[in-house]
Amino acid sequence: QVQLVESGGGLVQAGGSLRLSCAASGRTPNSYAMGWFRQAPGKEREFVAAISWRGGSTLYADSVKGRFTISRDNARNTVTLQMNSLKPEDTAVYYCAARRTSWYGDNVDSYDYWGQGTQVTVSS
Repeated sequence: QVQLVESGGGLVQAGGSLRLSCAASGRTPNSYAMGWFRQAPGKEREFVAAISWRGGSTLYADSVKGRFTISRDNARNTVTLQMNSLKPEDTAVYYCAARRTSWYGDNVDSYDYWGQGTQVTVSS
């Protein structure tokens, strides 16, 4: 059983920064891609960013390109999402997800494990 726990969410003013972390524990696969998704009130959960097992490849949603950076430390089983130049439209619950393959995907149903989410609120 794989458990994912997000942390680092909070309230920040527009233009500010936050760093989200995701810690994996339990029986983790030998190799797995990781992704970040978010869900705002009244909207479907959407893709934010993903990273391959070795960290050599990343993918970002158009809405966050140039502002967000995903990284990972496999020795510590952690994934980080650095969020800069935050906008009010970034307000959402952010979820960490793991996929039982070395390569990533951008769709919700392709991920096998999910964290409980952490709230990010960006004020104007």
